[in-house]
Formats: sequence, C-alpha cells, structure tokens
Amino acid sequence: MPGAKFLEKLQNFKSLPLFVLISMVIGIAVGKIYGISNFELTPPIDAIIAIFQGTYTFSLANTLALGVVVGLFLMMYPAMTNIKFEDLGRAVKSPRQLLVVLFFNFAIAPFWMLLLANWFLEPGSDFHTGLVLYGLAPCIAMVIIFTFLSFGNTAMAIVLVAMNSILQMILIPVYAKWLLGEVSFDVWLVAESVVLYLGLPLVAGFFTRRWGVKKYGEAGFKKVKTYLDSLSIIGLLFTLVVMFALKGDLIVAEPGIILKLAIPMTLFFWSIFVVVYLTGWKLGFNYKDATAVAFNSTGRDFEIAIAIAITAFNPTVALATVVGPLIEVPVMLVLVWFARASQQRLFGEASASMESALATPTTERQTV
Repeated sequence: MPGAKFLEKLQNFKSLPLFVLISMVIGIAVGKIYGISNFELTPPIDAIIAIFQGTYTFSLANTLALGVVVGLFLMMYPAMTNIKFEDLGRAVKSPRQLLVVLFFNFAIAPFWMLLLANWFLEPGSDFHTGLVLYGLAPCIAMVIIFTFLSFGNTAMAIVLVAMNSILQMILIPVYAKWLLGEVSFDVWLVAESVVLYLGLPLVAGFFTRRWGVKKYGEAGFKKVKTYLDSLSIIGLLFTLVVMFALKGDLIVAEPGIILKLAIPMTLFFWSIFVVVYLTGWKLGFNYKDATAVAFNSTGRDFEIAIAIAITAFNPTVALATVVGPLIEVPVMLVLVWFARASQQRLFGEASASMESALATPTTERQTV
C-alpha cells in the first residue's frame, strides 16, 4: 500500500534528514512570501487564553505561533503512548541518573552558555542577553522526542523533565537576576508551560494506551503504534515548517544573524551532550539511560526563553530566542544520529529496532 510505504519511509531514520531539509525549505519559503517576521507574535500560552476569552486576532503569524503548540503535541503524544507507569516508578529509583542531570542542568549549563556568549558576542548586547536567557532553563518537551528517536529510556526522560520543571519554577528567577540583572516576568509561565507541553500529551497518551491495550491487547496495540510513531515524525516536520516560517524572511534577508548565534549554540549542544553521554557511559549506565540523561541535560526550554524575552525584554532579545530553536532542533537531530551510531561501539549493544527499543527499560548496564 502506498500509505504504508510512506509511513515506513518516515520511520526510516536514514530518510529523515531529507524530510527535515524539505520542511525547513518550505518554512523559509512561507516566511519569505508572507513576511511573517514583520508581525508581532503572541506567546502561545497567552494566545490560548485569548482564544477562550474571545480576544485573539487570527493573523497568519499568530496562527503559525499556535502551530508550534500543535506540532509539539503531535510529537509528544505518540511517545507518551509507549509509557507504562511502572516504568516511571523504575526511573524515579535511579538516583545517579537524576543527580547527573541536576548537576549539568543547574550547575554547568547556564554558566557554560554565559561563557560562550561572552566569547562570541558583545557582553550586554541584545543578542548576548538572548543567548544567556536561552541557556537558563532545561527543556521540558522536545528532549522526550529526541530520547524517543534515539531509542533511549523515554520513561526516564519524562521523570527527568518533571524534575526539571519543578526546579525551573524556583531557580529561573534566581538565575535570571544573577546572570542578567533585574528581570521581571511571571514565574507561572513555567507552570503553564509544563501543563501545556508535558501534562496534556502525557494524559492523552496514558488514556490512549489504556484504551488500545484493553481493545486490542498488547500485541495488537503495537500495530496501532506504527501509525502513532509516524504521527510523531509528522509532528516534528510540521513544527520545523512552522518555526522556520516564523523567521523565514529574516533568514533570507540577514543570514548573518543565524550564523552569529549558530556557532555558540552548536558548541553548547555538542559539548554538553557528548560530556554527559560519556559520563553516563563511564558511570555504567546502559545506552537507554545514558541517552535520556544526555538529552535532558542538553536541550533548552526555548518556549520559556521566548516567553520571558517577549514579556521582559525588547524585540531584538526576543529575536535571539526565537532563532534559538531553528538551530537547536537540527543540531539535536544530528545528536540523535550520533547516539544511535555510537551505541554498538560504546555500550556493546546492537542498534535497536523501534519495536525492541520500546520494550521495558532497564536501569543499569548489565556487566559480566
């Protein structure tokens, strides 16, 4: 069947770079044709509230901004249908993994991003402020997808994201004041983001799995999962189209802006990921856990960075945070490839198939 063959191509990671490139080109073209960068964007959470209040303006740019929310949900929801809640319990009982993520996310990452910003950008400039702001908070959504794509421990990724989410509400105001000076923003932005980007997909995934296993059994539900896994890839590609459309005209007109931020950001993502991934390997984590820990220590919460930039800073600072995910997502996809390519060499485990990789995760690497 043509449809089945297309789904097969989507799930074939070797074909994904081509689909990613096409999505980026489509997004840039849409942004260029409609000049979307000239529109004033509304943060997604504010937009959703405005819709319910009947005060939202459905401009093209604002509708595309909401597209990020839709795309993230499509990405997250299928991954959540893989989770058995007993797996979450096992992940909670993994103190070394949790401590590694805590250390790198809150003792290393913000200061490493600050150092890179100082090296590559003029301290005190708007782009410098935007880059530092981007490094403040660990990701609460997309790292689950990157863990999922690399056949990592998705249950552990959810536990780590939940832990990061709680700590962000306490620590972001502290780090913002410490590294950027007086910054005024609503800390409930973090809580609302957790509900929107993590809570809703998790609840939807839980009930879908419960319904599917009850109706088809565990084996039958795996067949349904083939379509859901494809939906996750479609969500990723849709999100790329939307994000690149939001700044497509700017990318064409001033590519130097992208390059200016791309160098320090790429160095940040690669250095943090490789160090944490190898740390997990040296500590004896299995591949699934090492991958989950590495992605959860690397990804940044661009949703929060954008929201804070829009509400507490000027448009140029906001621009730096909006450009951030345009760099982060492609780089993280390369890191997914890197993790999968290094699995056999570092961990002595054959590269997993989608089906076997989603089996119940173990916590420690088995040693003889």
